[in-house]
Amino acid sequence: MASTTPLDIPPAPPGTRSRPRSTGRAGDKVFLGLSRGSGILLLVIMASIAVFLSYRAFLAISKDEGNFLTTFDWNPAGDPPVFGIAVLLFGTVVSSIIAMVIAVPIAVGIALFISHYAPRKLAAPLAYVIDLLAAVPSIVYGIWGALVLVPYLEGLNLWLDQFFGWTYIFEKTEIGVPRSLFTVGILLAIMILPIVTSVSREVFLQVPKMNEEAALALGATRWEVIRLSVLPFGRSGIISASMLGLGRALGETMAVATVLSPSFLISLHVLNHGGGTFAQNIAAKFGEADEFGRDALIASGLVLFVLTLLVNGAARLIIARRKEYSGANA
Repeated sequence: MASTTPLDIPPAPPGTRSRPRSTGRAGDKVFLGLSRGSGILLLVIMASIAVFLSYRAFLAISKDEGNFLTTFDWNPAGDPPVFGIAVLLFGTVVSSIIAMVIAVPIAVGIALFISHYAPRKLAAPLAYVIDLLAAVPSIVYGIWGALVLVPYLEGLNLWLDQFFGWTYIFEKTEIGVPRSLFTVGILLAIMILPIVTSVSREVFLQVPKMNEEAALALGATRWEVIRLSVLPFGRSGIISASMLGLGRALGETMAVATVLSPSFLISLHVLNHGGGTFAQNIAAKFGEADEFGRDALIASGLVLFVLTLLVNGAARLIIARRKEYSGANA
């Protein structure tokens, strides 16, 4: 059988109008150029940010009399200047972990309820409300957290101390209003919940109906359909949604600054006062810092920048190395 080449294609019937092929090629070239230019521009912007942060960070770290990675103090205005990110790194990681542990299971459950359990008349308004919550400014969450969440967490903290204080992590050794990393973690969980829910819901709605119908035809219950068809197909989407939420949790500023009583002490008692995060420290000290102090804050921002890149890179690596996350085997 002879192969068909572009020269073997018969001409268009008389009386019909065909678009010149050169127009399509020109459009393809323009689209290719715009797409390629956009990708290159994004890389240039990222590289420019990295170079700027690295240069300013080098100016500060070269004059730091303490160890930038292990020092607990933050005093770039001292003589000599001494500052480090140990407390900030600890607080950022711990509060983000608390937020993810609380938010991701709840968000996946809400997404499954909207996509597979709720009636259509209820699912659409509920999805709209969740999407609307994702657009609420962080300062609004911060004000709500300071005025409503913090006062009502005292009872929860006492309950955790009473029944789980033996874990040392939930042992409360201080009294007073709970402005702690645990409070920050709960507030961040509430903030990232709409993002994780919205992305997960859209992924679950893309599950092929044939997969679900085949499972039902074999006698599977609704939960078995979700476990065998929906969740395997949506694993990559859940991971991506979680990384989006984690990115917001790592870089959240005003909400954390509103509910946290910062201190440069590291304590595994997450219910006690104190701690700090990169974004909160930058927001609190940038306005009153001199030029060298701003360089020190930029150095801490560089660490946050690298931390965010590592988290997203790890997520991409997990998805790339686990082919079943693509949903092909659902």
